[in-house]
Amino acid sequence: MASPRRTGWTLALVSAALFMVTLDNLVVTTALPSIHRELGGGIDSLEWTVNAYTLSFAVLLLTGAALGDRFGRRRMFSLGLIIFTVGSAAAALAPSIGALVAARALQGSGGALVTPLTLTLLSEAFPAGRRGVALGIWSGVSGLGVALGPVIGGAVVNGISWHWIFWLNVPIGLVIAPLGWARLIESHGPAGRVDLPGLVLASGGLFGIVYGLVRANALGWTSATVLTCLLGGAVLLAAFVAWERRAPAPMLPLRFFRSRAFSATNAVSLAMYFGMFGSVFLLAQYFQVVQHYSPLQAGLRTLPWTGMPMIVAPIAGVMSDRIGSRPLMFSGLALQAVGLGWLVAVLAPGTPYSSFIGPFVLAGTGMALVFAPAANAVLSAVRASEAGQASGATNAIRELGGVLGVAVLASVFTAAGGYGSPALFVAGLRPAVAVGASVLAAGSLAALLVPGLRRRSEEPADGDAQRGEGSVVVAA
Repeated sequence: MASPRRTGWTLALVSAALFMVTLDNLVVTTALPSIHRELGGGIDSLEWTVNAYTLSFAVLLLTGAALGDRFGRRRMFSLGLIIFTVGSAAAALAPSIGALVAARALQGSGGALVTPLTLTLLSEAFPAGRRGVALGIWSGVSGLGVALGPVIGGAVVNGISWHWIFWLNVPIGLVIAPLGWARLIESHGPAGRVDLPGLVLASGGLFGIVYGLVRANALGWTSATVLTCLLGGAVLLAAFVAWERRAPAPMLPLRFFRSRAFSATNAVSLAMYFGMFGSVFLLAQYFQVVQHYSPLQAGLRTLPWTGMPMIVAPIAGVMSDRIGSRPLMFSGLALQAVGLGWLVAVLAPGTPYSSFIGPFVLAGTGMALVFAPAANAVLSAVRASEAGQASGATNAIRELGGVLGVAVLASVFTAAGGYGSPALFVAGLRPAVAVGASVLAAGSLAALLVPGLRRRSEEPADGDAQRGEGSVVVAA
């Protein structure tokens, strides 16, 4: 059993690293007007300060997990932090929009190396029966990063300058990287070498899909560029699946998906990130475009929603060890669907803020009920040595769901409304949020397919029995 000192250091370091990475997903959005005034560039260039991070992050998540398994998880975790820190400094010093976009891509690649390894390192440090509380804290920290991104971005831009939203990462990274090397225990995955063909096919396929999605609204879903990227990405991912079936050391063993727990939980995560983050993307703009709040004021008003994981996720993590993941994930997605449906009913140009608090709290609570139980279910569905591969796959699926949700809901919004007036914005927002609620409702049904706590001994994943009978493990 790991010592309390080791588990404490592991939880603190991976949580701090995850907070820094998740914060930078959204922190730059509130700085775009200031960046435009100083560096110039058109709207497409400004969009790429966000998209470059999203693209490199989503595409390289599987690669980050594979490199950690092969060359050492502690080593790659520390290297990822160094890359992220260098990218942050380069973004703060960027003399042009092009340099800023390149620095954001570097940040995303470092984040892709760090993120899946935080879950793997945490899984190794905590035994299955005590993992829930650690995953709850890990999830709460991740949710806090998402929640505070727009708030911190707005506060820093208003109080200092946009450069400091990147400078803030530098001292944190310089502290965590050497501490990670000194305090974390090195470990490797089961594969003795890197699956280079799989790595190339997976990265190329994800690049095509994600690039097509992030460009779909600007170029149109039927444009040659978007269709070519989506089709090409799908072909490469199909080739990846075919290769992994016969690869001697696959980067993603396809037998994972024969586990109902693994497949159903990832379907739940895909649905949640699609519905929730696509809706957050539009609703955060509602307060600025329709009700004319500043970025900081708008970010503060979404905190009853985005801040709930910080409070509820640790509780959900503890409960997942006791009652299993299935009831928590079902309840979480159902609450999110109800919360978004409630928002559709009250949305109007002049809706008072008090009308948003109830559905925001409901949706945020539902979101918090999913994070830790989903991570616990995925980790419990595979061997302990395969946690890195499972984490990389899960993070890639979640990120793909978020990108897809933003792209699809933005298209629904554009088809039914626009930015021309408050009334037109609300006319597009209502059906977009309704689609998000529908996807979340479908995801709650997928959660029912996750085996319950008592099924653990009946349906172990291939080789899972190596962990030993009688361990308290959820929903595998």
